[in-house]
Amino acid sequence: MPSTITLFSSGIASYLLGSVSFSLLFAKLKGVDLRSVGSGNPGATNAARAMGKRVGLAVYLLDMLKGLLPVLIANWLWGVEASVVAGASAYAGHIFPFWNGFRGGKGVATLSGAFLALAPLVFLAAGLSWILVKKGFGLVALSSLAFGLTLPVAAWALGEHDWIFWFGLVGGLFLFVTHRSNLKKMMQGTEV
Repeated sequence: MPSTITLFSSGIASYLLGSVSFSLLFAKLKGVDLRSVGSGNPGATNAARAMGKRVGLAVYLLDMLKGLLPVLIANWLWGVEASVVAGASAYAGHIFPFWNGFRGGKGVATLSGAFLALAPLVFLAAGLSWILVKKGFGLVALSSLAFGLTLPVAAWALGEHDWIFWFGLVGGLFLFVTHRSNLKKMMQGTEV
């Protein structure tokens, strides 16, 4: 297992990368105040609604890379424990970004990038659940919650490393915290 200093360094670097908000950068270039349009969330879904699907897709892919790259680098240099720390830190950085007053996005894209690098089959299972729920119910937020619930189940079923399972469990369930406003709207029947 890597040293505490290695894990800490990997975590800090990944958190700072995760804190970069590509949606807000695109919005600034286009003269859009993303926090005052749509849901006000600086994530890919709101970026797509405010600036078009191409921008939304670009934001999703860049946010996904924030989770994927630190995990790949940490795994190559130090192994699975450091890669989980890197993925969790990038995910936390996206949700609580240092650069933007700790007010960030909901974390789905960054979490998905981390799992694509950590456990591709877990990512595929969770991604399939996202697609099926989206096709069945048409709600991005509900699809994102299904993605989060599938992560630990798939990690356990596929016998992934304990650290990957626990990251899937905590990270996946934390999506319920980041989507609490969506959950409220779902209960009221006003979620779109």
